[in-house]
Amino acid sequence: MSSKVYFIDFRADVQTNIMAKLENLIETAGLPEVIKQRDLVAVKIHFGELGNAAFIRPIYMRSILKTIKKSGGVPFLTDANTLYAGTRSDAPHHLTTAIQNGFAYAVVDAPLVIADGLRGKSEVALPVYGKHFESAYIGKEIVEADVFISVAHFKGHELSGFGGALKNVGMGSASRKGKLAMHSTVSPQVNAEHCIGCGECVEHCSQHALALNNDKATIDDERCIGCGECILICSNEAIEIKWDREIPRFLESMVEYSAALLRQKAGKSLFVNFITDVSPACDCYPANDAPIVKNIGVVASRDPVALDQASVDLVNAEPALSNCRLSVNTEAGGDKFKGLYPNVDWAIQLDYAQHLGLGSRTYDLVRL
Repeated sequence: MSSKVYFIDFRADVQTNIMAKLENLIETAGLPEVIKQRDLVAVKIHFGELGNAAFIRPIYMRSILKTIKKSGGVPFLTDANTLYAGTRSDAPHHLTTAIQNGFAYAVVDAPLVIADGLRGKSEVALPVYGKHFESAYIGKEIVEADVFISVAHFKGHELSGFGGALKNVGMGSASRKGKLAMHSTVSPQVNAEHCIGCGECVEHCSQHALALNNDKATIDDERCIGCGECILICSNEAIEIKWDREIPRFLESMVEYSAALLRQKAGKSLFVNFITDVSPACDCYPANDAPIVKNIGVVASRDPVALDQASVDLVNAEPALSNCRLSVNTEAGGDKFKGLYPNVDWAIQLDYAQHLGLGSRTYDLVRL
């Protein structure tokens, strides 16, 4: 059965600007159906790591939050703390980063709440009906909200091929304990031929699992928690994932966490993807490379699987920009995410989400 995915592009004029189009988009996609008066609405977003500028513009979020208020909801912007040691690993640093990246109350007109508390330990265990977990540990403030709205920046991702609604829900809403559970199978390895012994990975490892021996990085598997920060940090691509064995399980684990939360929010959720500044890597990285395609638009749906599938298709339908990281699959119709990460089968997350009943990969794109 097909699901409806609603789409707006970035064409605008003085009568109908992007803000007005955004408000129409989420209303048409079903916002009034999921909110009742005085509902507390968790709007899950990625505030961006310091140094990254590809995240969703705060003024766009202001329009979305305005529309939620218009429907009777009481919204707050939220995200959970990160597993890796960065600028969002605890609530004070996380909130400071969000404000420095433009998500101040004066801009977005809504409060910011870190979903899993001061140090990422405020969580609720929700039941999981899958093959990897019995419980999913989700940030308490997201669980206790009446409504859940995912607003994701759609981009490439080192472990999942792309990051969209499913990743924003499953990985993004998990507490630190939950993130650790999902990442625990993703243990990296060092390619000694590529390692130049610079020590950047050692300096950035929150668990002191990396060390230099004979001018080469080594990993202590007992200390490693699989957060993946060393993969992002290494500019020489010397730290790698055991792709064939670990990535499929990682993707299925992420989907199981999404399923646990969305079952708890049955009938009370909506999903929005911004297909803008489509960077090749996650917004967790403290920098963003040039976008791989032009700014395409924004999509919204009650179905996160259909939404992510439509987002992939819209990106892949475009030719790659000439000054981007892509060197293969650059033509219109080429799989841009396979071009970025040839060892990641990104479709696994969509197939497994469909299997678990989260939605359908079949959709009808409705252009507004």
